[in-house]
Amino acid sequence: MKRVFDFVCAALGLIALLPILICVAIAIRCTSPGPAIYTQQRVGRWGKTFVMYKFRSMALGAEKSGFSTAQGDPRITPIGRFIRKSSIDELPQLLNVLKGDMALVGPRPYVPAQESDYDAAAWAERHSVRPGITGLAQVRVRSTGTREQVLSYDLEYVRSHTFLGDITLLLQTVITLRRSASN
Repeated sequence: MKRVFDFVCAALGLIALLPILICVAIAIRCTSPGPAIYTQQRVGRWGKTFVMYKFRSMALGAEKSGFSTAQGDPRITPIGRFIRKSSIDELPQLLNVLKGDMALVGPRPYVPAQESDYDAAAWAERHSVRPGITGLAQVRVRSTGTREQVLSYDLEYVRSHTFLGDITLLLQTVITLRRSASN
């Protein structure tokens, strides 16, 4: 039921958001060189890697100097600041949901190199579900949580997720995004 719900919502979301997606892609291309979509290997369910899509929010080649970003990072483009704050940069991941690599709700997908930061059992448990565009950690601590807090919320989600809980998290995500966009 979750997969069908995710597929239908992702398909409808892509159709409804198509004008916004096109405008964002054009804005990215007009304000900085390089592709509008950024792709990166991420770890999915059962540890299988997949290519995740995002709108590019940083200057071309920015990942060469590290993936961690701080507020005011000069590698982030002016359009990038806006699409990150509003989470518009995540919208292309609806394609990952359609493909079955991701779900709407679940732990955020990590890059393979992050595996060494975690205990093997916690890493395996965290990846026993499809990663999501949003999740419990994103609603509770957004991007301000420590690695330990995020892992705790991710494992809490894995151990107790339900279909109704996923719908609740989607609604809470909308509320959280509205609050952060107004600040």
